[in-house]
Amino acid sequence: MPDDNHWMHVAIDACLAGVAAGQTPFGAAIVRGDELVVAAHNVVWETTDVTAHAEVNAIRLACRKLGTIDLSGCRIYSTTEPCPMCFAACHWARLGRIVYGASIADAAAAGFHELTISNEQMRRLGGSGVEVVGGVLREECAGIFEQWKNLPGRKAY
Repeated sequence: MPDDNHWMHVAIDACLAGVAAGQTPFGAAIVRGDELVVAAHNVVWETTDVTAHAEVNAIRLACRKLGTIDLSGCRIYSTTEPCPMCFAACHWARLGRIVYGASIADAAAAGFHELTISNEQMRRLGGSGVEVVGGVLREECAGIFEQWKNLPGRKAY
């Protein structure tokens, strides 16, 4: 059965595809059992929708593909710790587990306007049952920020 590193590499590949398409460096994958449901990247600039983060995009695609808004039994892999909006979307979709690479602090250090509320704080304060696992392939995920920062004509938000 593929492990967390395997699925994080799927999210990283989605992230890199997004960067190649002119989007910001965030990717996510939703998995059920040992099968990939969807992989997606941030499409904020493409859609002119500030809520089109990688996690939200992946949740939308997974719900559509599975024909349900209840993603119980699924888990999400995100190249960066989900922001509070994305954490709430994961909770509402009933994802059982969030696995992320780079931290919110890593994203803020790369110039993103992050709220500094961690997933652990959101889980605890909100009473969410979602399991949170951070730091999976952190250096590789955070390294994408450095690659992205060196791109000519990149857009941030």
